[in-house]
Amino acid sequence: MKAIGVLTSGGDSPGMNAAIRAVVRYGVRNGLRVFGIERGYCGLIDGAIKEMSFASVAGIMEKGGTILRSSRCGEFLTKEGREKAAKNLAQYGIDGLVIIGGEGSLTGSVVFHKEFGVPVVGIPGTIDNDIAYTDMCVGVDTCLNTVIDAIQKLKDTATSHERAFIVEVMGRESGYIALMSAIATGSEAAIIPEVPVDFDQLAARLLEERKRGKLNCIVVVAEGAGKAEDVARKISAKIGYETRISILGHIQRGGSPTAFDRLLATRMGVRAVQALMDGEKCVTTVLSAGKIDVLDTEKILSTKKQLDLSLYEISLMLT
Repeated sequence: MKAIGVLTSGGDSPGMNAAIRAVVRYGVRNGLRVFGIERGYCGLIDGAIKEMSFASVAGIMEKGGTILRSSRCGEFLTKEGREKAAKNLAQYGIDGLVIIGGEGSLTGSVVFHKEFGVPVVGIPGTIDNDIAYTDMCVGVDTCLNTVIDAIQKLKDTATSHERAFIVEVMGRESGYIALMSAIATGSEAAIIPEVPVDFDQLAARLLEERKRGKLNCIVVVAEGAGKAEDVARKISAKIGYETRISILGHIQRGGSPTAFDRLLATRMGVRAVQALMDGEKCVTTVLSAGKIDVLDTEKILSTKKQLDLSLYEISLMLT
């Protein structure tokens, strides 16, 4: 192993820059040439590859997003596109890859490794926290803090005007962001893909809380469980509140990463380089019981991460 590449793919998440920094500096410290690949798999195909140094990653850890930029690459889904990528790696003498991204990015790493034998180590970077076998993914903590801050601000105005707010957050297939932010802000309900919702029952509970003197109402809904407008329409006439909606959107992906995400990304970046130097072929870094390890990427992708629904019960009991 003389040279490695690093890229970020799919949706960006806070902390990706910290992971890039760790990969570059730890790699250079260990005598490796480290190449940054811009725009994810698209840059791998287009040859947007540049060698990086200590100076290349100075001052980036506190920045959101990714300095290498990211994309979703349809061409990489084709055999021809992957062949171009493999030729570019050979041209630059790159012996292994570190790929930072979510489920789709990790899936691409497995296919690429199987076809061309390129050693690939994944770092799970996704705000949905939907990668199996890792307690947390890079970017999740920052995202939650952003969502919590927004909900707390909405609670202020909701109380002032005695309103209900339906807050839509990201999460097409996972309700992690919605559930955790609802618990952390004391919201009245979390609507998530994992649990069917009875809107009549929910409205009745919110109305009862209104009668007890509650001055505001916050319902957090994951985008995969429904749209904020639909939720508002189904319950607004029944709960005795003036209702507003707030869709947080891509603000959840941005911002300076928290200390937790910086440390997690740094530890995973270092472990990824170690894995390549140790001869690992197709693995992904994971956080388990406070330790960073690597597991077979195919094993990770073959398992759907389950949301701890005992926390959903707790959220109901505490509101």
